[in-house]
Amino acid sequence: MNAGTSTAAHAPIAGAGLGLRRGLLTPLEAVAPGAIDFMEVAPENWIGVGGRLGRRFRSFTERYPFSAHGLSLSIGGPEPLDETFLLKLRRFLDEHGIASYSEHLSYCSDHGHLYDLMPIPFTEAAVRHCAARIRQVQDVLGRRIAIENVSFYTPLAGEMSEREFVCAVLDAADCDLLLDVNNVHVNSVNHRYDAVEFIRAMPADRVSQYHIAGHYNEAADLIVDTHGAAIIEPVFALLAEAYRCFGAKPTLLERDFNFPPIAELVAELDRIRDLQAQAPITAPLVQSDVA
Repeated sequence: MNAGTSTAAHAPIAGAGLGLRRGLLTPLEAVAPGAIDFMEVAPENWIGVGGRLGRRFRSFTERYPFSAHGLSLSIGGPEPLDETFLLKLRRFLDEHGIASYSEHLSYCSDHGHLYDLMPIPFTEAAVRHCAARIRQVQDVLGRRIAIENVSFYTPLAGEMSEREFVCAVLDAADCDLLLDVNNVHVNSVNHRYDAVEFIRAMPADRVSQYHIAGHYNEAADLIVDTHGAAIIEPVFALLAEAYRCFGAKPTLLERDFNFPPIAELVAELDRIRDLQAQAPITAPLVQSDVA
């Protein structure tokens, strides 16, 4: 599929970005120019929003390059994709000049919304199912999209490992990867695998952007991906490893609640930019060991 981009799109996203949350609107309106390179929005939270709030949102999309990160497509779900919503989503992306769209490699509905991102069994049948749905999304949106590796807490019986599954879906769907570095860290602790090996196994030619966030330590062997805390040093170290492998692609700081003063979030963005500046100009081509 030759997925195009919106002709109204802003400059491509680059550098270090921050997720736009309604609880941050007021401090973000006063942030200094250059403190944030781009923003990310969950379209489900803004499609159809008008009035004063809609105008405030428009002021951000006119000021910053934006990416969009979906919450509800349910890529791995059993029900047909909601094409009515997909058409609304395409109009939203075009209206605000947003070329970059991503979704989670998970499912979140089964005869109703489950209000959580559920894991998909790592099987060949699931690879085919997810890939067909991703291709359908790309066709309707007229864009090449990225799929995010997700955190999960209950291992499911499968025919392959998580990293094999992710790589197989990317290849079968011919889409990009939004590499969520915090999710790699969370899963590596919860499911006892090597986070660096997971990152190095990802296909270099498909990594298009990164997410990074904080989490909650429920126990020594259980971490919950919350997006509600500061980023810890091991996660920054994994991000630096990803930069060494794949280059300093656009990196989004996710913070969904427990908002600190905006200066603290900008300091985390500065840390990301420092790591990006230290990354190789041309990253070594890391080949996945998964066909």
